[in-house]
Order: sequence, then C-alpha cells, then structure tokens
Amino acid sequence: MSTLKGCISVLLLVLNTLFWGVPLVMLTAVKLVTPVRRWRLRVLGGLHWVALAWIRTNNVWIRHWIHPQIRADIPETLSRRQWWLVMANHQSWTDIIVMLYVLTGRMAMPKFFLKRELILVPIVGLAWWALEFPFMRRYSREKLARNPGLARRDREATLRMCEHAREMPMTIYNFVEGTRFTQEKQRQQQSPYRHLLRPKAGGIAQVIGLLGSRLDGIIDVTLHYRRGTPNFWDFLCGRERDVAIIAKCLDRPEWMLEGSYDDAHYKERFYTWLNSRWQEKDAALSSFSWE
Repeated sequence: MSTLKGCISVLLLVLNTLFWGVPLVMLTAVKLVTPVRRWRLRVLGGLHWVALAWIRTNNVWIRHWIHPQIRADIPETLSRRQWWLVMANHQSWTDIIVMLYVLTGRMAMPKFFLKRELILVPIVGLAWWALEFPFMRRYSREKLARNPGLARRDREATLRMCEHAREMPMTIYNFVEGTRFTQEKQRQQQSPYRHLLRPKAGGIAQVIGLLGSRLDGIIDVTLHYRRGTPNFWDFLCGRERDVAIIAKCLDRPEWMLEGSYDDAHYKERFYTWLNSRWQEKDAALSSFSWE
C-alpha cells in the first residue's frame, strides 16, 4: 500500500510541475527578451508567484495525502517582507520539502544554493535558472590548487544573487555542510560532530558581507528525523512521518559587517562562530526526545 502511495505522490508531483511549468516557461521567454532590469523585475515577480503557487499546491497534497507528522518550533517574528539567511543541516532531498512545507508563507521567496548539475533537471532546472538561483560548481582541493581562479566563479554567482536580493525581499537557504550527511562522509572528513559534517563558512560569509544591513536576520534550522537518515522515496510513501524542524533567530554580531572574508583574522573569527553554532546543533540532535 505504501508503494502505491509513493507512486501516486510522484504522479501528483509531476502533474503539479507540468501544470505550473507552462506559465513558468512563458514568463521565462518574456524575461529573456525584456531589455531593462526594472521591467525584468516585474517579470521576476510573476515567476516568484508561479514558484510559490507550485510550492503551495505541493503542500496541499502533501498535507492531505502523505499526512506527515512534523513537529515545528518556529519563531513568530518571521515576515515575508524581510530578508533572511537560513542555514541548516542537510540529510536528504526531504529537507527541502520539509522546510518549504513549514516555512512557505512565513518568509519571503526561498532561494537555494544549488549544484551546477541540477540546471539540467527538466522544467525544474529551467525554473531555478529563471528565478536566479545561484548555481555552484564543485572542485576538488587539488583542482583549486592548480587553478585558484576557479573559486571566483562561485563567488561571482553569489555576488549576482546578492545584488538581485537587494531588489526585493528574499530568503536565502544554505546547507552549510555543502553536501548530504552520510556516515561515510563523516569518516572521510573526520568530523568532530556525531550527527553533522564539518560546516563551510564561505557561502554564508559572502551573503552576510554582500547584503550587509539589508539582511534582517539569520535563522538556524535543525532538522531531525525519527527514523534516522531520511529517504525521499520513503517520505513520498508516507513512511517518513515523524520529522522535527527547529528554527532559531540568531543575533548577528556587529563584527560580521565590519570585515571581509578575505581577511585571515575575520575568517578565523567566522569559523569560530559557525563551529560554535554547529556544536550546539549537534548537542541538540543528541539530546532530542520524541516523547
């Protein structure tokens, strides 16, 4: 029965994507031929409306068909008219669905840092590109050592997004670990955390530095699954019922706006701050109780 539920869930997801894909493609074509940024912003507003309609429609069938049991602890001070940076731990594609399910309507248009390869996903990849999501490349340390200029590409993508972010309220999501958690990756990294990989500070440091005082706050999201490491197919089948999402508003220290990530002292201070947050998150995951 759960497999049938999963198949119907996939069908609902595909039909919803195809339905909203039509106006999305049309608006994308209009955006491509619109010569002035001020006019393109109006088209982008329409694209945002389509994307949010797609999310809300997904949330309807998820709520009434999958019936997930999500325990959410969310600040009441969130607003759709403000700029937010969300940093979260990452375990599977289910994380995105859960966060959009809980936070859509509470915060401004969501935008994620995405792997470059995801631009090839039919319809959805086009949507992410048209919505001006930042696509990031992954390079090995050896490749970056041979060609340090490659790192500039990701910084330029972040810069473009932050420049556009100033034009309208936005929620920027960043999975700070850079990849999904697995025990194998944990061993390879020699991560000091029991439930997490080592956090990467570069992405969020750039966002904070580029948005500056425009950024209204930082939201630290902790995702926890009762069944352990989640599986997106299990979620669609209704097996991944018990999920907890805990969001905290963090104070943004003034020193974050007074330095540059290119400065060694600033970078060390930022890593210390982020690692402290990750220690708290790991402790919270260890002590979490479903009772």
